[in-house]
Amino acid sequence: MGDACHHHHHDGPPSASTVASALAAADARLTGEGERMTAARLRVLELLLSAGEPVKAYDLIARFGEDGQPAKPPTVYRALEFLERKGLAHRIASISAYVACSTGKADHAAAFLICDCCGATEEVSATVADGLDSAAGAAGYVIERTTIEAHGRCRACRVPG
Repeated sequence: MGDACHHHHHDGPPSASTVASALAAADARLTGEGERMTAARLRVLELLLSAGEPVKAYDLIARFGEDGQPAKPPTVYRALEFLERKGLAHRIASISAYVACSTGKADHAAAFLICDCCGATEEVSATVADGLDSAAGAAGYVIERTTIEAHGRCRACRVPG
C-alpha cells in the first residue's frame, strides 16, 4: 500500500452471527446444487468471512487450524479453488489475496475498488461486464469468470485530516 493512514477505515469484521448465517446459506446452496461443503472448505470460507477484508493464502494457511496448527498448503488452495468456482470467494490478483463474495451469487462478474493507501477493498456491481460479455460473444468467446480490479483512494483516504 501507499502512505500510512491515520484514520478510521471501516466498521471492523462482521459479527459471529453474520458469519454463521453466511456459512449456513453457502452450505444450503451447495447442498441444493449436489455439492458437499467439506470441513476444509467450510473453514476457509469461515476465515474469509470473519476477516471482512482480503486475506493472503499464506495467512489462511497459518490460521486454518483451530488449535493453532497451520494447514497443509494444498488443503487451503483446493478449498479456495472450489470456493472461487462456486462464486463464494474471489481472488484479487493485483494484491494476491482472496475475499469472500459479498453477493452470494454463484454466477456473476466481480468488481473490486481497492484503496492504494489503506488497502480497503469493496465489491461493487460490475455492470461494465455486460458490455464485455457482448463483445466476447461477437468474437465467438464465452466468458466463464470476470474479475475487475480498480485501484484508487477510498473516501477516508481522500479526505484530509
